Amino acid sequence: MTNNLAFLGRDMAVDLGTANTLVYVRGRGIVLNEPSVVALNTSTGKIVAVGIEAKQMIGRTPSNITAVRPLKDGVIADFEITERMLRYFIQKIHRRRHFAKPRVIVAVPSGITSVEHRAVKEAGYQAGARRVYIIEEPMAAAIGAGLPVHEPTGNMVVDIGGGTTEVAVISMGGIVTSQSIRVGGDELDEAIMTFVKKEHSLMIGERTAEEIKLAIGSAYPTGTEELHAEVRGRDLISGLPKTVVLSAVEIRQAIEEPVTAIIDAVRTSLDKCPPELSGDIMDRGIAVAGGGALLRGLDDRLRHETGMPIHLAENALDSVAIGSGTCVENYERLSQVLVPERRR
Repeated sequence: MTNNLAFLGRDMAVDLGTANTLVYVRGRGIVLNEPSVVALNTSTGKIVAVGIEAKQMIGRTPSNITAVRPLKDGVIADFEITERMLRYFIQKIHRRRHFAKPRVIVAVPSGITSVEHRAVKEAGYQAGARRVYIIEEPMAAAIGAGLPVHEPTGNMVVDIGGGTTEVAVISMGGIVTSQSIRVGGDELDEAIMTFVKKEHSLMIGERTAEEIKLAIGSAYPTGTEELHAEVRGRDLISGLPKTVVLSAVEIRQAIEEPVTAIIDAVRTSLDKCPPELSGDIMDRGIAVAGGGALLRGLDDRLRHETGMPIHLAENALDSVAIGSGTCVENYERLSQVLVPERRR
């Protein structure tokens, strides 16, 4: 019996995200959630750290160690490092080497090319998978957010990740129309870095920008105006460390451009949506998932701009991993939502 259960526990789903990689194992749920960062020793080519440890090294390493994010804009930017990172995560879960190879479902952005598709599959095979299946992120996010994707009604999902924002209208287990833009949480961080540099002549790093976004970032004026945050960085004029105080209003102004790009993508998808499904979306509203969904006031801003009801997925950060994991659990029933292709 135990062997039988071990056999069941092998298949897994991987949400290979620009910011975080989540792994869902059949029968066990999400077992790993770590930053998609690898620290490499450039002189020996050896991996020094992966995940949480590696993320702490960003911007703080000596010259022979670099912290790399192998995924850029939701796709593989560095194939070899992605494969090593995947292998590390898979082996971290399957410590017992004599296990048969697992079936792996990988979630990818809907706008990626067939070459990028192949790269993801190849990375999965190289990392030790028996079969690799692909699921598109908006579909996984919709399943994870609990939308009835198999019914003949329109479901609209907006998945705002670290590197991409995916907007899709789903009906009868398929994507009717989708829009994928390479704007996500990373763009918001970059916009904050640029703003602070321009307005306050202060250089700050990625991690600081992300901390500011989490602490006081917002997309719409909130009732409790107004939060402030102290920011430390390097003064560009004197070259010395300096602290400035930023307000939530300034940060909202800083991230206005990427937030507008996300709203425009939602509008474009609504514009391309067949009229029958538009009526369904009017009734059911739009589900927002992904880490970007947690930006304060984003739901109010979308409601204001589109006039549609907006629902935040209750597990917004994990919805893609949960949706892909649901496919692993109910493989036979949900296999139609996967992108089929055998290894040649």
